[in-house]
Amino acid sequence: MKKALLFVSLFTVGSTFAQDCSKIFISEYVEGWSNNKALEIYNPTNTAVDLSQYIVARYSNGANSATVANAVQLTGTIAPHDVYVAVLDKRVATGTGQEAPIWDSLEVKGDGFYSPVYNTNNCFYFNGNDAMVLFKGTLTGNATTQLSAITPALEVIDIFGKIGEGTSFASLSGWSTTAPYNTGVGVIVTEDHSLIRKATVVKGETNPAITEFNALVQWDSIPATTYLLDNNGDTIKSNAGNPIQFGNWATLGSHDCNCNPLTVNKIPDFNQFGLYPNPSNDGTFNVSATSGIERITVINSLGQVVKSVKVNASNATINIGNAPGVYILKAETGSGIVTKRVIVK
Repeated sequence: MKKALLFVSLFTVGSTFAQDCSKIFISEYVEGWSNNKALEIYNPTNTAVDLSQYIVARYSNGANSATVANAVQLTGTIAPHDVYVAVLDKRVATGTGQEAPIWDSLEVKGDGFYSPVYNTNNCFYFNGNDAMVLFKGTLTGNATTQLSAITPALEVIDIFGKIGEGTSFASLSGWSTTAPYNTGVGVIVTEDHSLIRKATVVKGETNPAITEFNALVQWDSIPATTYLLDNNGDTIKSNAGNPIQFGNWATLGSHDCNCNPLTVNKIPDFNQFGLYPNPSNDGTFNVSATSGIERITVINSLGQVVKSVKVNASNATINIGNAPGVYILKAETGSGIVTKRVIVK
């Protein structure tokens, strides 16, 4: 307990009672294969945000502290209800090994690129078991300066993971689905995965002393890669007969959030429309609408229609196949069209 209290005193912690939708927060976390790393930051407010006032820091392998070398000062601006995608700067096509380039499909998503040289700055080299913190403030000092020594104190805006999980956590690959979530028991959901903040989350986690990090409370976890599908929803294979994989970051660049009035369902009463489970383990979803469902259409990350069925009922069960990925489900109802992002794990 003393350890937790000491850590809290190092920073100016954002108010737990801050108004919803009043501050930026991390909306997507990409821990892809090799050097494919990215963070998406969402602006839930009605005003543009200057990112030069913000910092991202990495607390590696359960560390309780971080230095300037573990952090980056962001650049750019986020428009109201828009996002900024920060990507690890590995854009040299000739790189190999630890310098392997990011995939082209991720590079085109980036708004800013950071930490090109590991020995100079290692902020964006997270591996599923590192806590990532979004601060408001300015980096000062040199590479070895502790973030806790910077004045004025940095303000915690959002935290992914749990800071100071413990040195024993360093040997594990990420947080899992089973309490206490840091022992490797259960299914790992942060290593080689993308995590998408649920639309119901309207502010960041500002408490560095949380008891545990159960990622699936606020995040949907999807695999780092998914399979290329044809118009029938079947897996496309290479000439060698192997399924063709591509980066599962189609959702980068936009974020559904209840803070944005433009993304609110055309059906004002949430109880009038139901969708479960989401995510789905086998591609089966149950859909209901008290005003009646006329048609359900499902579109994959390439914009291809993988399923379109007439319903003409208040309840329907639809299976879109078990290929992992993020899909868009559109339900035409008697009250209008409801669009939902659904996930197959």
